[in-house]
Amino acid sequence: MSQNNIDITRHSFAHILALAVKKMWPDVKFATGLNINNGFFYDFDFGEKKISISDLGTIERKMKELIKQDLRFQKNSLNINKAFEKEKERNAIYKQEIIKELKQKGEKKVNYYKIDDFEDLCKGPHITSTNNLNKHAFKINKTAGAYWHGDEKNKMLTRIYGLAFETKEELDNYLENIEESLKRDHRKIGKELDLFHIDDKVGLGLPLWHPKGAMLWKIIEDFWHKEHLASGYDLVRTPHIGNRSLWETSGHLDFYSNSMFPPIEISQSLKEKQDKKKINSSEEYLLKPMNCPFHIQIYKENPKSYRDFPIRWAECGTVYRFEKRGELSGLTRVRGFTQDDAHIICRKDQIENELKKIIDFILFIFKSFGFNLNTVNVYLSLRDVKNKDKYSGSEEGWIFTEKILKKIADEKKLNYVEEKGEAAFYGPKLDFKIKDVLGREWQCSTLQFDFNLPKRFNMTFINNEGKEETPYMIHRALFGSFERFIALLIEHYAGAFPIWLSPVQIKLIPVNETYNDYCCQLAQEFKNNNLRIEIDDLSETVGNKIRKSIKEKVPYILVIGEKEKKSNNLSVRSRKDSKIEILDKGSFIKKILKAIENKN
Repeated sequence: MSQNNIDITRHSFAHILALAVKKMWPDVKFATGLNINNGFFYDFDFGEKKISISDLGTIERKMKELIKQDLRFQKNSLNINKAFEKEKERNAIYKQEIIKELKQKGEKKVNYYKIDDFEDLCKGPHITSTNNLNKHAFKINKTAGAYWHGDEKNKMLTRIYGLAFETKEELDNYLENIEESLKRDHRKIGKELDLFHIDDKVGLGLPLWHPKGAMLWKIIEDFWHKEHLASGYDLVRTPHIGNRSLWETSGHLDFYSNSMFPPIEISQSLKEKQDKKKINSSEEYLLKPMNCPFHIQIYKENPKSYRDFPIRWAECGTVYRFEKRGELSGLTRVRGFTQDDAHIICRKDQIENELKKIIDFILFIFKSFGFNLNTVNVYLSLRDVKNKDKYSGSEEGWIFTEKILKKIADEKKLNYVEEKGEAAFYGPKLDFKIKDVLGREWQCSTLQFDFNLPKRFNMTFINNEGKEETPYMIHRALFGSFERFIALLIEHYAGAFPIWLSPVQIKLIPVNETYNDYCCQLAQEFKNNNLRIEIDDLSETVGNKIRKSIKEKVPYILVIGEKEKKSNNLSVRSRKDSKIEILDKGSFIKKILKAIENKN
């Protein structure tokens, strides 16, 4: 089935859902229904009625009854004024509002689709009959609250979701993936492995990293720093806040204000404010939503010539963006996060080589963390040529950068899609999305040209003819953010990280307290080889300790008793295999170090 046909099928299911609800609750008010990725939904106003989980099964059974009846969709067009009167007679307040909006846009007619005794305002298209629907290939799966028009000032409606596929097998596979994704949820695993938590008292969207989570972060950041230095980047560091004037110059105060926290007034200490001390003057600072303006100010501190390029500056900089409470989600949507930011500033003749290096770096990162490069999808965002006025930069600059991005994407044989009209106002970009082990796509790396900030900050250099020229500037992130990337890694590996990433690589379990000292001696030898060790010396049975270590997903478990102490051999239990392998200490250390070197 084509994508268009499955979309029509899913949209038709939304109408069957509405019909079933109408049969069960005749007084319900209807808002809107749509097909979405993997399914459909419809928004209802049930008044005081609350829909429960048990109601979903009843609704689904009712839909199957209706599908059996070979009900037909009948289309009818109506003058928009007559349509409004019709909905007014029905007291269909949400449909009336939709018609008003359509009328304001200049629409003269509207379409209705009728099925059985349910008639809905809809542009269509739909299937011809419910006989065309596979009653075994859909499922009503959840409800949620949804504000009318997505505005929290409006009434909260009840949104009922359904899944729909071409075959029952596709539905079953999807449901299995959902079940597996719930098991892999980074919030669940993060708690089980004691990696992080988010505390209301500290603040929503502000993760607290526990020792093991902080170690995981450090491993990733150490790798990041090492590879950047090896790739010719210089490191910079910038503050968490910046003066209001900085954000006025960058333009963020105007075009990015919905994502920024309100200003912090710097005029007196907290104590002075509590004492209501009079102030003479004040400054305003803002939490930074981006690192870019700070990097530009570093650039502008000293004059630049064409010989200074390319400049590659990188920073793991923590930024802060205002997200509404309902939009926050674990590590994937937070209010404070660390971007692995970099800016490449260079001459026009250096652009092609720099872009190639960035793309190679991105793919190297994906491969290093265990992702299949064949599943990397790339999106080339281009401007809307019909609305050129809304974009910053020159015509020459846009033509050059769009052309060269496409050229290099072709040369690198990237699996990319052109998205016209999706470019940011300040420049075209390439977004890289990777699929995890469940086939879910995650936005990670990006590289973006910026014509706006160099102009606003008057960035220049002296070219080889002794004249001032504006350099090209590229924004670039590999992980996107550490928080989101770690969430991806947790879910991709279900917490069973490869040994080079594991916060704890070896768990030592003494059979009793007699062998605690020997375990400490062993631990020190392992630490001398830069291995990460924990000793479980609690007064528990060896069986309990092993089960606990398995649950913690530690790669190697070593049970230490008299035999190990005397022989200098180790009884090694791998996370991948419950069998015990006897190895001498030297061989075991070499085995682990090789696995770490190979990123296994």
